[in-house]
Amino acid sequence: MSNSSNISSNIKSLHEENYQLWLESTIDNLKQGNFDHIDIDNLIEEISEMGGSLKDALENNLIVILAHLLKWQYQPQKRSGSWKASIKEHRRRINKSIQKHPYLKKYYEKIFSESYLPAVDWAMEETGLSPETFPSQCPFTPEQVLNDQFLPGD
Repeated sequence: MSNSSNISSNIKSLHEENYQLWLESTIDNLKQGNFDHIDIDNLIEEISEMGGSLKDALENNLIVILAHLLKWQYQPQKRSGSWKASIKEHRRRINKSIQKHPYLKKYYEKIFSESYLPAVDWAMEETGLSPETFPSQCPFTPEQVLNDQFLPGD
């Protein structure tokens, strides 16, 4: 086995055995231009998954906000500080993600409408309210959902 094959094999096994060391080594090698010492296959996989993870997190946070806003609007007698805190926290997460990764703004706008039905399902499950209680289209704008000052009915 050649020396470059040994290096390649060692780098690939490092990804499985010590992820943090693999990551630090990959970053150092990229900075130094040592492209022969980079585990390209795992790097491509990591970059691909990173974008997907960010998008998944954004969508999950959006559904949580929408569900809480629906509960806030359609069950005002049960409003709680925990709902308000959850809305605030998930807004913070989305706004921070969009600030760090501006491409997520377009993704947010793209998934906004399709995130509404899962939020309605969640709100129905938690409140016991019927499907007819909730509008067929989201009653909030994308801007309202991320606005720290917005709560429906306030």
